[in-house]
Amino acid sequence: MRLSEQFFYTLREDVKDEETKSGNLLVKSGMIKKISNGIYMYMPLGLKVLKNIENIIREEMNNAGAQELLMPNLLPEDAYVKSGRRDNFGSNMFNLKDRYDRALVLGPTHEEFFVEAARMKIKSYKDLPFNIYQIGNKYRDETRPRFGLIRVREFFMKDAYSFDSSLEGLSTSYDKMFNAYKRIFDRLELDYKVVTADTGLMGGLLSEEFQAVTEIGEDILVTCDCGYSSNIEVSKCVVNKSPLEEFKTKELVYTKDAKTIDEISEVLNLDKSYFVKTLIYNIDDKLYACLVSGDREINETKLLKLVGGKSISLADKPEVEKVTNADIGFAGPIGLEIPIVIDSDILYKYNYIVGANKTDYHIKNVNTTDFKYDYVGDIKNVHEEDPCPNCGNKLKFKHGIEVGNTFKLGTKYSESLNLCYSDEDNNLKHVYMGCYGIGLGRIMAALAEQKSDEYGLVWPKEIAPFKVAIILIDKSDIKQVSVANAIYNELTRGNVSVILDDRDLRAGVKFNDMDLIGIPFRITIGSKVKNDLVELKYRSTNETFDIHVNDIITKINSII
Repeated sequence: MRLSEQFFYTLREDVKDEETKSGNLLVKSGMIKKISNGIYMYMPLGLKVLKNIENIIREEMNNAGAQELLMPNLLPEDAYVKSGRRDNFGSNMFNLKDRYDRALVLGPTHEEFFVEAARMKIKSYKDLPFNIYQIGNKYRDETRPRFGLIRVREFFMKDAYSFDSSLEGLSTSYDKMFNAYKRIFDRLELDYKVVTADTGLMGGLLSEEFQAVTEIGEDILVTCDCGYSSNIEVSKCVVNKSPLEEFKTKELVYTKDAKTIDEISEVLNLDKSYFVKTLIYNIDDKLYACLVSGDREINETKLLKLVGGKSISLADKPEVEKVTNADIGFAGPIGLEIPIVIDSDILYKYNYIVGANKTDYHIKNVNTTDFKYDYVGDIKNVHEEDPCPNCGNKLKFKHGIEVGNTFKLGTKYSESLNLCYSDEDNNLKHVYMGCYGIGLGRIMAALAEQKSDEYGLVWPKEIAPFKVAIILIDKSDIKQVSVANAIYNELTRGNVSVILDDRDLRAGVKFNDMDLIGIPFRITIGSKVKNDLVELKYRSTNETFDIHVNDIITKINSII
């Protein structure tokens, strides 16, 4: 591509409405352009990067035996109603109606429709296993789109689904996809971790996430040197057993205006670990009192799993005041007439302090014998340096961007949508499914976060929009022009993706642009050409070398 003839631009200043390094760099480099909150154009350079990511994914999916198809994005809403997921998506789903008043949605995910596609083939056990996938758009009306391409309303995704006749077969298919994912992310040169995760809206038997490690990541990854890794949403906590104490007599204490754990701990001059906080939650329109140690936070994902709920939120002020007969900040378990959930640690905690369900009062020396509880389990967030549940060493935290996930769905969707096969004895059985997703835009953003410096993007060579940039310094110098054209034509004939910057601009502007857009290798044709030398620069290390013009093609071919 000759730049003087092409649509190409970069920005000189940082972008004011992009809060992340990746968002700023991708917009400045002319890769993407925001047109509305959470909605982006992919400009020519950005589309080339996206297509290079797509090609790697497609190659590895095909090599793993999956077959590609393409799903529509305009979908009938009743399919999600039938599968029981319409209410789960709620307002995150874009809705519309056609001229006949039929309810349609823009597809947020396609499990229901992959089942319909699979139904065309599956009759007996002989038709299994197989794996089908697509690479296409998804739509979700995010409450708060942010972080550039990381959380958007329209996103580009690869989703695949495997179909098997048994759980053992599902495990085999899952392992194939899992290993294909590792090859994909290794080729992309991402720094990533694989962590156990919550199955969430997808449901099923197992979920694992591929997380690109970066400080702006919204997810907290819990890791240990022993190999343990998990998303904080599901990371297990080791039970903290306090030394057994003799039960003391309960005591009502006056704590005027002290509503938070920090305030109460200051009033009573005690560490937060001496307290047990009671939070009132609304789970599926039913109120629950949930207890954790004062120095811990409730993990809503774990809590929801424990009680078997679908939706969760903190109760509002009127609800709390109605069940506690007190202002917010004074809730406690004694005397409550709603289900009580306690964290496992509370079983081994003694003579602690709780709210009295009376404004401005707390109760000292409370034990689990003083109230009835309905559920007990691990409902708290793990803390950094807590003991690892596998080996007991200290846990470490990292931040990550979820760029891929794999699910063992089991028979969740085949049961709700009646996808069956006939076994060897002609009995109908439900198909076992797996689901495997990758976010292409998120990968692009994660790479921009991980692989950039003060000058711009540093794309891996398989991802970059062009592998080589040729900078022509002086368009009036006949030899420079001749050498630049010769190298450009030779690389083009050799199927090397190359860009020739023949614009009538200062050399510094051209150098800055090529650094900003992250071209891996730069050949500069300047005054040294009179000695038959050109300069080769490696973008990843900023090293430069003088290469003879007769050797530059061989050198480029050897490094790419």
